[in-house]
Amino acid sequence: MTSNDEYVLQILKEHGSVTDEQVQKILEVPSSNTETSVVDRIIESGALTESDILAILASQFGMEVMSLKGVDLAPEIRDMISVETARRYKVVPVYKTGDTLTVAMGDPLDFDTLDMLRYMLKCNVEGVIAPREEIKMMLDKFYAVESSVETMLDQIGDNTVDVASKDDLLIQADVTESDAPIIKLVSLIILEAFRNRASDIHLEPLEKRFRVRYRIDGVLHEVDSPPKRLQPAIISRVKIMAGMKISEKRIPQDGRIQVNIMGRELDLRVSSIPANHGESIVMRILDKQNLALGLPKLGFFSDDQQTFEHLIGLSDGILLVTGPTGSGKTTTLYACLNHINRPDRKIITVEDPVEYQMSGINQVQVREDIGMTFAAALRSILRQAPNIVMIGEIRDRETANIATEASLTGHLVFSTLHTNDAPSAVTRLLDIGVKPFLVASSVRAVMAQRLVRCVCEQCKERYDATDADLRLLGSFGQAASEVQLARGRGCTKCSLTGYSGRKGIFEIFLITDEIQKMIFQKVPSSELRARAREMGMRTLREDGQRKAAAGVTTIDEIMRVTMGDQD
Repeated sequence: MTSNDEYVLQILKEHGSVTDEQVQKILEVPSSNTETSVVDRIIESGALTESDILAILASQFGMEVMSLKGVDLAPEIRDMISVETARRYKVVPVYKTGDTLTVAMGDPLDFDTLDMLRYMLKCNVEGVIAPREEIKMMLDKFYAVESSVETMLDQIGDNTVDVASKDDLLIQADVTESDAPIIKLVSLIILEAFRNRASDIHLEPLEKRFRVRYRIDGVLHEVDSPPKRLQPAIISRVKIMAGMKISEKRIPQDGRIQVNIMGRELDLRVSSIPANHGESIVMRILDKQNLALGLPKLGFFSDDQQTFEHLIGLSDGILLVTGPTGSGKTTTLYACLNHINRPDRKIITVEDPVEYQMSGINQVQVREDIGMTFAAALRSILRQAPNIVMIGEIRDRETANIATEASLTGHLVFSTLHTNDAPSAVTRLLDIGVKPFLVASSVRAVMAQRLVRCVCEQCKERYDATDADLRLLGSFGQAASEVQLARGRGCTKCSLTGYSGRKGIFEIFLITDEIQKMIFQKVPSSELRARAREMGMRTLREDGQRKAAAGVTTIDEIMRVTMGDQD
């Protein structure tokens, strides 16, 4: 037993947290690792948790206990301590106030490290206590041993990421030896995004650095960025892969990359736009496996799923999905098409762009530069005698009128609109010029949706709802015995965030006979909403509240996503 162990044990005993008898029993149990400290053995026994011990020690030494979950280190703070120093002494700088740097450490008795850092950095250094697992995660994330570009390139083989483009075969033949590291680096950026479940890759030229960020579960996370000097080569490589013009840097461009990552087929939709310090590039990762999701995987509870399956099984009418960009509208529509795609049905889509390529479905790409607009394409495909039509988005009166006429002549039409809630879609259609009687007779239902982060299943823990929680849960918190609130402790799977994956929350607005009459009378959307709620429509927040009450997500996440829902 080390002197530190003895000192900590003395503090725990004086605090009344453990007794001599408990310690003796714990020490009598043989340990598989002879180097395990007494404190670790106390934690393993279940007598105290690491959080309990940290709180006691923090109180003893006048230190703060800090959670590192979701903490994102600013580059200027991270760079104050070298990789070697951070990993050797197991410390992470978290913030700087004036001339004082605060570092997180797992051992509150390690005063020597604080003195050493004060001497090295020539500034005052204070410590806060954090769980050791969280410190390890931060070190792995921000102070990886293999942080240099040259070392990272050795992590992947030449065939880990294959570009499935026929044009790229010619490009590969002309690659020189000096180009190979850049090709591998771009492949590594894509590979790491895939491993981290990212939906977008952002390559952003700033004044003094080249920033790389991944959007994971709807939140942007900065990752280790390549040197600024590699910016032109990386951007050129991405543009070549996407079939863009390398020499054109003055106007925005769009492209597409098909890649095979470890046997998984992915489509990358690439967009470039000129910025102050170079071209900014965003790569949207489209995973075809998401299309195979059943409707329950989208986040429906059984009652909403039953309603929705009935709607997409209708023979005619319009079904609209609304929400802001990034709310999962396209994924929902594709899941619908996948669900009803059968050999006896002809399905045609009109999209800008075609995001996913689906077998058994005729997909038409909008090209406004040659006159192939939504309206022109829609007018033509109706001559193809389809059963089901999917329109990427209703943007203008002409498209909306053709869609309503198609629905009234025996076609089932799916489309999207950008509105905040479901009843507002009716007002939007009226505003762009569709006659009220056409809206009332053609639209069968409107579904608004948002995406919320799910509690990580690997580190999920249940907890009892407080009075404040029950108030935030509204009517779904009245039966407190049925509430099963959950949160994530933070683990390696979720990168200490407590969240992993996303599911939808929904607001389904059914166009009943009474609602049809109200639409024909041009009543405001607020009255439509009020009447729909009286008839049983759940709002986005209410659907979120019941999913929080069931432990699918958290109350904080629901409040964040439905901030605009005043109901």
